[in-house]
Amino acid sequence: MLIRDALLPEFDLEAANTRKVLERVPEDKLDWRPHPKSFTMAELATHLADIPGWLPYTLGGDSVDIGDPNGPKPDPPSKSTKELVARFDKQIAAARAALAAAENGVFGQPWSLKAGGKVIFTLPKVAVVRAFVMSHTIHHRGQLTVYLRLNDVPVPSVYGPSADENPF
Repeated sequence: MLIRDALLPEFDLEAANTRKVLERVPEDKLDWRPHPKSFTMAELATHLADIPGWLPYTLGGDSVDIGDPNGPKPDPPSKSTKELVARFDKQIAAARAALAAAENGVFGQPWSLKAGGKVIFTLPKVAVVRAFVMSHTIHHRGQLTVYLRLNDVPVPSVYGPSADENPF
């Protein structure tokens, strides 16, 4: 079995679950944050929407330097739920295409996250896809569901029933 064929069903499941959560982000709460040190709802949701976009350059390169002053800068937070979901859909499409095209040999290659030239970590690309992209997505999706709950927004079913939805 190709590694990509093992990862794609999980990727698709997590993408669908993440999209359900992003669709619930209330536009009247985009500036809300649970604590002064926390992201605003818009910042967290936008970060979550952008994470899949890391997959193409992970599979296509050998590193990224987040401290490079000449490197790409993140786009500002989304200003509406519609914009947020469209942003996510664009990132998911590019990520899925990159994952679906990846050959087995790519997954064993090393990839490094750097900050200002300093290596933060180096892992095989398969571990980066799982931890830095997919698990990172799951982590922030969980945070966003707490933001929703704290704002009395019904939390969608993700892996099973939530207090608000029972798909069974």
